[in-house]
Amino acid sequence: MAIRGKEIPVDISLDINGRSEPLSVDPGVTLLDALRERLGVTGRRRKAATAASAAPARCTSTVSQCSPALPSLAATVRRPVTTVEGLSTGDELHPVQRAFVDQDALQCGFCTSGQIMSAVAAVREDVSDVREFMSGNLCRCSAYPNIIAAIKQASEQAAADTRRADATV
Repeated sequence: MAIRGKEIPVDISLDINGRSEPLSVDPGVTLLDALRERLGVTGRRRKAATAASAAPARCTSTVSQCSPALPSLAATVRRPVTTVEGLSTGDELHPVQRAFVDQDALQCGFCTSGQIMSAVAAVREDVSDVREFMSGNLCRCSAYPNIIAAIKQASEQAAADTRRADATV
C-alpha cells in the first residue's frame, strides 16, 4: 500500500523450510529479497533470472511443488517455500545433495543450489528425460555429466527406497 508515494509495510508470515517466519515488508519486496536480506537464507542466487548467470531459471527455491518462485512478491506467497537449506535433516544430507557430493557435481558452486532444487523435482516427478528436464539450468563449469550422474544416482536411491517401503507394507 502506498500513501503519497511512500510504501507502507505489511505484516506477513512466510513458511520457509518448515518454519513460520513473521516479517514486516514493503509490498514490492520480492521473495528473493525477503529470503536473502531479511531471513539470511542465501542459497537462492540473485541473478537466477538472467541468461548470463549460471543459476537456473527453474527454481532455486520452491513454492510448494516446485512452482517457480522467482517473480513472486513476498507479500503474495501463501504456500510453503523450500530452499536448498531446507532439504537436509540435521547433518544428514538429502539424497540428491548426497548424490551431488558423491558424483562431484558441485564444481564452482554458483549454480549448485538451483541444480539441486531442480534435481529434487526431477527425482520426485520420476522424469524419463533428465537432460531435457534440466535443460534450463546453466552451469559455467560444464559439470553437466556429473550433474546427470548425480540425478541418476538419486533416482535409483529413491526407487530402492520405494521398493523397500512397499516390501514392508
